[in-house]
Amino acid sequence: MSTLFDGVVRPDAAPPAVAEAADRLAQAARTGAACPPVRDLFEGGGDLETAYAVQRLNVRRGIEAGRRIVGRKIGLTSVAVQRQLGVERPDFGTLFADMAVPDGGEAPVGRLLQPKVEAEVALVLGRDLPHRECTVVDVLRAVDFALPALEIVDSRVAGWDISLVDTVADNASCGLYVLGATPVPLTAVDLRSVTMTMTRGGETVSEGTGADCLGGPLNAAVWLASALAERGDPLRAGDLVLTGALGPMAPAAPGDAFEARISGLGSVRARFAAEAEGDAR
Repeated sequence: MSTLFDGVVRPDAAPPAVAEAADRLAQAARTGAACPPVRDLFEGGGDLETAYAVQRLNVRRGIEAGRRIVGRKIGLTSVAVQRQLGVERPDFGTLFADMAVPDGGEAPVGRLLQPKVEAEVALVLGRDLPHRECTVVDVLRAVDFALPALEIVDSRVAGWDISLVDTVADNASCGLYVLGATPVPLTAVDLRSVTMTMTRGGETVSEGTGADCLGGPLNAAVWLASALAERGDPLRAGDLVLTGALGPMAPAAPGDAFEARISGLGSVRARFAAEAEGDAR
């Protein structure tokens, strides 16, 4: 399984602005009160490496608190979203075991600030991916199986007022995830040509194809494997990879029920707990 990549920023060694940004995001997660963007803490709005330093600091804090890393997620795989933020590459975040929601299970509303849901292809690795110049062949050989997935993205930044720096610092806007229950080998499905339909309460709220994710989920996995190997923390056997949205994300409210169907992979479902009296923020 993955370990935290090299260059870890520890609390006592972090530059003041990095520590302040990490503290701001951690407090928002802890209190349930969304915070202002963190880009305003950095000269010129900050850069990608500064943002990853913030992410690493809070991931390290999670590990020290006993959380277990189980994989990575890829964000910004949509060309339209990349153009909106003025970037030309995806980003990544860290997945912890305590982010998992069972298929058909209930997402705890009190743990989320402003959730949105997107449908993705999940990959589970059977081999390490240690090469800085990873290829599709490497990924094909390494993947044990694929699953349909729902990613419940969330932002600790108020109103989703995010730049690339904000979302990367905020662990790529990770929230929770839901995996389908039936593993499918890659020999049984062409991930580029899969079609996805996601419903909320039976109404279609998102549609897309495998090709809408960086031209195909395997391309996304190649990018992630290369990026992590370059940073000294390659993907390992057993890691879970959420490869990125196949269609637009949809906002979620208490009581909502979502289902995604991905051709060749099956379906995955989740519901959001009804808001209990006194829980409203």
